[in-house]
This record gives sequence, C-alpha cells and structure tokens, in this order.
Amino acid sequence: MKSSINSSEFQTLAEMCSHQAQARPNAVAFLANNHPHTFLQLELGSNQVGHGLTEAGVKSGSRVAIFGKDSVAHYEILFGCAKIKAVLVDLNWRLAPPEILYILNDAETEVLFVAQAFFPLVEAMVSQLTSVRTIVALDGEHPDWPAYEDWKAARPDAQPSCEYCPDDVAVQMYSSGTTGRPKGVQLANYSFFRLMQGMRAAGDPWMELNPADTLLLSLPQFHIGGLWWAIQGYAVGATGVIVDTFVAWQALQLIEGHKVTKAVLVPAMIQLMLEEPSCAQTDLSSIKGIVYGGSPISPPLLRKAMETFGCDFFQIYGLTETGNTAVCLRPADHFPIDSPRLKAAGKPYAGVEIKIIDGQGRILPPMRSGEICIKSPSNMLGYWKNESATAQTLVGGWVHTGDVGYKDQDGYVYVCDRIKDMIIYAGENLFPAEIEAVLSEHEAVAEVAVIGIPDEKWGEVVKAFVVPRQGGEIKQRELIDFARSRIADFKVPKSITFVDALPRNPSGKVLKRVLRAPFWQDQDRQVS
Repeated sequence: MKSSINSSEFQTLAEMCSHQAQARPNAVAFLANNHPHTFLQLELGSNQVGHGLTEAGVKSGSRVAIFGKDSVAHYEILFGCAKIKAVLVDLNWRLAPPEILYILNDAETEVLFVAQAFFPLVEAMVSQLTSVRTIVALDGEHPDWPAYEDWKAARPDAQPSCEYCPDDVAVQMYSSGTTGRPKGVQLANYSFFRLMQGMRAAGDPWMELNPADTLLLSLPQFHIGGLWWAIQGYAVGATGVIVDTFVAWQALQLIEGHKVTKAVLVPAMIQLMLEEPSCAQTDLSSIKGIVYGGSPISPPLLRKAMETFGCDFFQIYGLTETGNTAVCLRPADHFPIDSPRLKAAGKPYAGVEIKIIDGQGRILPPMRSGEICIKSPSNMLGYWKNESATAQTLVGGWVHTGDVGYKDQDGYVYVCDRIKDMIIYAGENLFPAEIEAVLSEHEAVAEVAVIGIPDEKWGEVVKAFVVPRQGGEIKQRELIDFARSRIADFKVPKSITFVDALPRNPSGKVLKRVLRAPFWQDQDRQVS
C-alpha cells in the first residue's frame, strides 16, 4: 500500500525516504561512479543501517559520525539514522587530525563510519576517542573493524518501528567559531522541508525542481549547501549525481554524460570549470539552472558563466544556522549584466524575515547598514551543549548572522562586511581566531593577526601578520608548514608578513581594518 504523504507535505527525512521507495521504487535516486541506485535500494539499505545502529546500542538522540568522501553509503547512513531518530555528524574530511578528534569527542559520537583513505588517521586517535564504541569500515578491509556492506547485510531490511517528529534533531553540522572551537549546529527535520513548503504555498516555483531533473551534487554532504540540495532533489524524485571530490574536468564530463539539468556551485568551482580547456567542447545544453553562493561572484566571472552555460542563475545567501538559504537573487535580477542590483544577495523567500539592527538592537531603516538578522522556518534549534553561544546567536527566533549589510527600498539585501572577521575561502567559513591560536603556539611568534584578502579565484585567502619574539628567527615557509601540521590545509595562511608591531587602538585592540585597508580599498564591498 502506497503512502498517503504528498511530497509537498514531508515533515521528516525518514518519512520522505519511505514514501519515495513506495511511490517510485525503481527510479534512480543517485548515480555514483556511473552506478545507479534506486529509491527502493536506499530504503532497504537505510533500514538495515537503522537496525545495525540499534544493535550497536545507538538510541534516539545518539550521535553517529561519517568520516569519508561522499558516496551512496552516506545517504543510507543519513536515512538509517533518521529512522531510529539518531543524529548524523558528517565530518569535513579536509580538517586536520586535532580538529577531527575534537568534533568526535564533543559530539559524544557512539558509532563511526570510516572510509579506507582515513584508516591511518583514525587508528592514530582511537585511544583518545572518549565515546566511540563501534567503528565500521566504509570501504576496504580492516583487521579490527567490520566492512560496511557485510555489517549492513547481516541486518533485516524491514523498516524500524519509530514515531517521527519534525522537531527531532536530524543532523549536527560543525561550524567554526570566533573562539576557535567549532560549534555543533543542530538542525531538525523541519530545516530541510519548511522553507520550500512555504514557497510552494505562496505560489513560488523557485527552480521548479521535478522528477525529470538530474542534479549535480558537487558540494559535499558535510556542507549544509550540499546536504540541503541533495534532499530537495530527493523530495521531488529527481536523480542526484554524487561527486566525491570536485574536479573541474570531471564535473564537466558528468554534466554532459548524465545530462545534468541543475547544479549548486560556489564561484571558485564555476571559475575552475570555465578555465578547464575541455569546457569549450563540452555539451552544456542540458543545464537549465545554476545556484551559486558561499561567496559573492565577480561581475566578469558571472558574465562569462552566463554566456557559457546559457541558463538561469540563482544567487543564494544563508548560514548553516539558518538551514542553508534564506535569501535569493533570481534570474530576472541578473539582467542587465551591469545592473547595480547584482551587488545584492537577493530578497528573502516567502516565510523568511530579514531585519537590520544597530548595536543596541534597534531596527534600521532602508539603506542604513547594521547587522543582518534572519528569522526563517528552517532556523537551527541551537548549538549542541553550548547555551551561551546559542543565546548570543539565536535571539527570539532570529539568527544574528554577524554580517553587516542593509536593505534597499525594494527589500533587496546587500552584504557589505563582517562583524566577526570571518573569512570565506571557496565557500568555506574560516575564523581568524582559530588560525591565530595555532600560529601563536610557535615559539618564535610573539603576536599574530589574521585577515582575509581578496582573491580572484577563491574569493578570499588567508593572510597573517606576525610579530616575531625578540631574538627569535622564523621564515614564512617554516611557519606555514607548522600551521599545516595542526589545521586543515585550506585554513593555512597563503602568505605571511613579518612586522615590528600590530596596529592598535588606545585600548589595545588590534585594528584589523588598518591591516585590511591596502588590500580592500579598491573593492566595492569588504567581503569577497
């Protein structure tokens, strides 16, 4: 008997997975390495995962982690967790070992799925894991950990018995913070459905996602943009083409080979694809829409992308804390190509409210800059076991973004600067405090200040200003290698300038605006 749930009424990930298996069992849900996986296969596989997790002692609210590049197994585990009301923590595999260890322990992870490429890293930290009871090898063979397919096959494929609630935490995504310690953003089931449902109710088709679509899943599942996009495709019965690691020429091949219709890309990805020699010979005619975000796009790059792809472009703006997108610049606003409106992030969707406030929390009128605050039906529940951070960010239902911007008379939102000094490198949010803390550990470093500087390809790159200790000697390459051994490579400074002193105000605070000024003075906005 088929489920009576309509795709526009999904409330939880578990219900969505089961409904699609009944409604379109033999339709292809995902393509991975050219192998199709149907909605029914995802349903049965996720049921087995749910039973396996239960047998491993996982209960409602327990955290389960994945450490590996995207695969179909990631989605089986996502839905398997959802079906027993466990919470998935998908790790950013580009992080450094100390960062991975911190997240696993902070989340109180009980079961860890590890891809073969990361076996050595996990082996080295096993003795320091405080809560992990079971480790499963996602691929390859390990002498101590069961192989995922064997582990899964030993379990029944009947759906676990559970009652689901839209407010149940579904995933926990870690977002770096100004203190240097990442925070676990708790996103409920509703974060993946309510925004689109509100838009449909308001008669807004947005991208008109439908079962005939083939979506390029080029952003990783550990990124809110990647997971949200994949789930929107799943909810309408579209096919998702899984990309385990973005490589420009491979992405172009996938678009042509699978007739991809819609994609989400950060500007750096778009630029790499356009720079790829094979781009000119690639058949891109199937593409009907591209969503871009994560960082603003330069006018020349956007112009070239629109000419090359010849499709609709949608710019989106939001945070992990808002459940991904909250604001969108629609295709019609991309014309004319030299329109000042292209500097806007867009307008809020139906059901989303935006306010701009001053330092005292007062709402500012149009064209006055202040902090951007977002009230979205997809907003996070709060940070995992961090009440103080939650209270600072989620205030009366409003997410305080830490971004400076304004609204114009027509309600378009413009992002101008960042209150919290955040750096956006190729769509990744980086925080100077975290990088500064690592560089300060070097014995030859007395003081350090980190900023983001504009970069045509990556949006922004990390630059450090270092005051050496008296009598200390250090070279740029040595300090960069030191940082690389402690934090993810994409967080490591691309350049270091050694200075005698950092600029400060009378109270002693480092004046980063002074450090930023030479690099940003010719830019239209102070974010890139």
